Amino acid sequence: MLNKHYVFSELAPKETERLTQHSTTRTYHANTILISEGDTTDSLYVVLEGKVKVFASDHQGKEVILNILGPGEYFGELALLDDQPRSASVKTMVQTKLMVITKNDFKKSLAGDPEMAYKLIKVLIGRVRALTSNVKSLALLDVYGRVARNLLDLAENVDDEMVIVQKLTHQDIADMVGASREMVSRILKDLVSGGYITIKNKRYTINEKLPPGW
Repeated sequence: MLNKHYVFSELAPKETERLTQHSTTRTYHANTILISEGDTTDSLYVVLEGKVKVFASDHQGKEVILNILGPGEYFGELALLDDQPRSASVKTMVQTKLMVITKNDFKKSLAGDPEMAYKLIKVLIGRVRALTSNVKSLALLDVYGRVARNLLDLAENVDDEMVIVQKLTHQDIADMVGASREMVSRILKDLVSGGYITIKNKRYTINEKLPPGW
């Protein structure tokens, strides 16, 4: 499961097996805060079942959703590599089962294996490049552009259809792109009317290339 995702995508199966052999699994109820921004916890969490949201909030409680993660995805990887406080909060959206890898076990796996450490550095550099691209989008794109980019980034190929597997509300998308729910709802309504996307039971299917502007 770890090999599917960016931090561990370059590792051989035996290397990821070394990482997970001392892991533990835990199950959490819906709406459980797993990590609070500013925490000093130091574990990596892999989603085995369920769904979590990664978010930041201000002192007034306004949230911006940074990501929504499902089975096979993970969070907390930066804490394995530095001693800085958590940069975002994470909360379960439904009952969720997680695999937990502690920093100590991670360091033991890297000890005496410089090739494994090099691979991790390589893919993390790629992640930094992707984050730079996201920041540019937030700064340069209008609301429609951010919504369109978000839909395309979340979509994956399922039986030859581009589908967003996570069930998202209009508010979820609004929190992801930094816009009002009303504006996002109008954009999505127009995309549905134009046949560009289909929404059924909060499941989004992209039927054809999204228009360049709204």
